[in-house]
Amino acid sequence: MLVKRREFSIFTLSFLDIMSCGFGAVVLLFMISKHAATQLIETPTYDYGAEVSVLEQQLAAKQDEIAALRAKVAARGGELAAAADAAAAAREALAEEQRRQAPPKPGSVIDIEALRQAVKKLEADKRSLLSQPFEKSRYLRSIVGEGNREYLTGVQLGGKRILILLDTSTSMLVEKPVEALRLRNMDEARQRQSKKWQQALRIVDWIAAHFPQQSSFQIVGFDGQAHFALPGTDGQWLPVKDSARLDAAMEAMKQRVPKGGNSLERALMVIGEMNPPPDNVYLITDGMPTLGLEAAQNRNVSGLERNRLFERAMQRLSPNIAINTILLPLEGDPVAASAYWQLARMTQGAFLAPADDWP
Repeated sequence: MLVKRREFSIFTLSFLDIMSCGFGAVVLLFMISKHAATQLIETPTYDYGAEVSVLEQQLAAKQDEIAALRAKVAARGGELAAAADAAAAAREALAEEQRRQAPPKPGSVIDIEALRQAVKKLEADKRSLLSQPFEKSRYLRSIVGEGNREYLTGVQLGGKRILILLDTSTSMLVEKPVEALRLRNMDEARQRQSKKWQQALRIVDWIAAHFPQQSSFQIVGFDGQAHFALPGTDGQWLPVKDSARLDAAMEAMKQRVPKGGNSLERALMVIGEMNPPPDNVYLITDGMPTLGLEAAQNRNVSGLERNRLFERAMQRLSPNIAINTILLPLEGDPVAASAYWQLARMTQGAFLAPADDWP
């Protein structure tokens, strides 16, 4: 008996396919969404703690600066108030003096005889003053300049034993190192007349003009070595009253021609050689040292090497001796001013960078 085949239904097959595809799509979406969530959770978050800490530190520093500025403003306000009070007191005193010296009102009686006696007394006092000898100056030398040149505020003038250390290296001839090549080929007389070297000599002369009469002095030039101005006076103090030796020392320095490099260490060693030691030192230079105690190995000295030479020279400092530095200009040596200013602070001295027309 033949079995009748079941009829094939196209609709039934299509529906199963659609259901299978739908189920597969749901499973695929589930897997994709689960994987994305896992990745999102595993992604590390940015830690803002370090940045917040830095910002807090910066904020604290700015607040400290603001507090310091407010303190300065308050102090300056106190100074201004004190100055205003002093000005008001001065105005009141001036007004009182003007009222006291006001001319008599018309009709008042004037004692003419008393005025005559006062005039006679003033004339007698004048004759007495003119008859007395003038007091001698406390300085033995004089120096003439243009206008008022004594504006070296802070320099400790005077002392019982005064030492002048004058840089006599080639750089003392020029303000720009490139100009040294031109001057080097000129005769010595022309080199001595360079503007910068003449200013250095005038500074030495100005200091010498302010030597107290009862003091002693010594003048030393230094390049690669230290040279006492007067031969045969090494380590000796010369009395200022001996004007002939003072003039000879000044003239000897004027005859020198700056040459070579400069050894600040050699210059400071002179302080230790003086017995008794000086109580006031004037250092006239134009920059950081280029030499030490040993001979130079090459002609070009780097900035780091010059700093090292300066620090080594500082080890030669003698305690309780003020060093006043007068720094002349030199192009290409930016750290010199800071270094010599620190030297002045360490020794309780002064630091000056004078104008090119002083003294």
